[in-house]
Amino acid sequence: MPYVPASSARLRIVAVGLHGLRALLEELAPAYRNQAEILIVDKAYGEAVDMVQALRRTGEMDVVVSAGSNGSYLREHLDLPVVMVRPGGFDIMRGLALAAAQARRMAVVTYGGMPAELQEFVDGFGLPVELRTYRSEIDAQACVQELRRLGVERVLAPGLVVDLARDCGMDGVLLYSQGAVREALEAAIELAKVARAEAARRDRLNTILAQLRDGVVSVDADERVETVNPAMEAWLGQSAQALLGRRLSELHPELDLRPTLRSLERQQDAVQQVGGRTAVVTRMPILEQGRLTGAVLVCQDPAAIQRLDRSLRSRSHQVASRHARYELADLVGDSPAMQRVREQARACAQSAATTLIIGESGTGKELLAQGIHRASGRRVQPFVAVNCAAFPDSLLESELFGYVEGAFTGSSRGGKVGLFEAAHTGTLFLDEIGEMPLSLQTRLLRVLQEKEVLRIGAIEPTPVDVRIIAATHRDLAAQVREGLFRQDLFYRLNILVLRLPALRMRSQDLPMLVSHLAAKVAQRLGGASAPDPGLLDDLLQAGHSYAWPGNIRELENLIERLTVLGAERADRPLSLADIAPELLAAEPAPGQAGEELREQRERSEQAHLLRVLEQCGGNRELAAVRLGISRTTLWRKLRK
Repeated sequence: MPYVPASSARLRIVAVGLHGLRALLEELAPAYRNQAEILIVDKAYGEAVDMVQALRRTGEMDVVVSAGSNGSYLREHLDLPVVMVRPGGFDIMRGLALAAAQARRMAVVTYGGMPAELQEFVDGFGLPVELRTYRSEIDAQACVQELRRLGVERVLAPGLVVDLARDCGMDGVLLYSQGAVREALEAAIELAKVARAEAARRDRLNTILAQLRDGVVSVDADERVETVNPAMEAWLGQSAQALLGRRLSELHPELDLRPTLRSLERQQDAVQQVGGRTAVVTRMPILEQGRLTGAVLVCQDPAAIQRLDRSLRSRSHQVASRHARYELADLVGDSPAMQRVREQARACAQSAATTLIIGESGTGKELLAQGIHRASGRRVQPFVAVNCAAFPDSLLESELFGYVEGAFTGSSRGGKVGLFEAAHTGTLFLDEIGEMPLSLQTRLLRVLQEKEVLRIGAIEPTPVDVRIIAATHRDLAAQVREGLFRQDLFYRLNILVLRLPALRMRSQDLPMLVSHLAAKVAQRLGGASAPDPGLLDDLLQAGHSYAWPGNIRELENLIERLTVLGAERADRPLSLADIAPELLAAEPAPGQAGEELREQRERSEQAHLLRVLEQCGGNRELAAVRLGISRTTLWRKLRK
């Protein structure tokens, strides 16, 4: 139900008065029609109460205005604020002056009590004025009879006494003036405004609390329950009606707020049992303008907190992973091959055409893709990367294209945005594109052609503006010939082609790479010292003749091994042969092209892989970790 402020309706005030007071009310009410609706009731006591209750059933009622014993009766029998019309000092003085001028014997009758100042005034000037008070209709009748016996000619009094005096032949004058009635009406309007504002604040607060998943209960300064939201009702298994107005500690001792009311201290995140469930509880005092007015208790579900924490960490990771961190300058190396790659990449960055990066595993294909994105006009837009070899076929389809709610069993409520849509206006990096199944190649081709994506289970496509950068270590042309890769997709991808050289083909970059990676590893390990310079020299010497099957990734992993294991030892320093025997055991790698040399290099690489695999007892996962390559890469190299 939408929230509607209580103050949006017009103020409604009931003015209760008989005879003279009613005439004054009727005379003054029209002047306030722009501020409030004033309903005049000429009833007394029980009849007046019934009439007000009947009017309340027709709409919201804010304040009652009345006077004398009638007003007191209404206060006792209605749960509405009652503003009393009270005689002012000027009204009484004017009546006394009139009586003195006419030399007529006079009486002043007030409801409840006689002002002490009036008694002193009459006694001080020796005025012929009788002063009387009354508290009920019977009192008023007795008072009027007494005044008649005393020879009083004029009675200045509230409406009830005025009517009784006139019935007895005396001159009755209403004690209330226009000013007194006007003052009461204005006070009633202000009171109604304040009450409406408070009701609106309370309604708004209750609406907010009703939306919270956490249980909330508030109490007044006497620890009596004032507010309970639906979540707390569920925690306690009781309705708000059963809790309101009762002391919280008597209903649920474990929720005791009396210590908080005494100490005014906040208790944060206490773990305790509430309603038979574990809850994280917070207690806080409520201070308004420095004055204690109550306390509030909040119950949180630990499971919900854990889910929220996981969601936040997941979202933070997703946001971080959708922004490129590397630039083309991060491609380390001054060899002619690397200079050529950077120049070509800068040219590719100026185009939105699909780019294909070819290179062995570990050569830095994603780093190059991020550098192209950062150098392009899309640099501030998302960079989304996905490894096509890392997902089963069905899961990869939902990751790339997304799905609508109910598309398949187990689909998330609300559906899921695919990576194409997530990369809208930015760049999508498809790593290991050669591993994509043929069925998805068809869908990818349509996205490239039509610039729109169709979620799984959807009937309406979504337009997307995405720059595609693909990468592979495979020979896609050979895969096309073997029927493993669509020819039309190959030509869609084979527009701008960049080839990353293997590390063994640019051994002159080794010194720069070793220095850069040693600093990077030290930072990642929390400021650890760099490896012994002698070990790095040995690494460089051996590295020039090593095949580097894992390329840059293998070099970085090897430097981390040297950093951790190669620290100086007083008892027995470790050598490169102790830490990385594979570097010294491998056959020298060729420095130029040629089929015979290439075959020799491959045999050397195979021998090295088999040797490491044998050392790991045939455990491919452990061998891949030791070699610094993925299991997929190890399997592929062993299959040759």
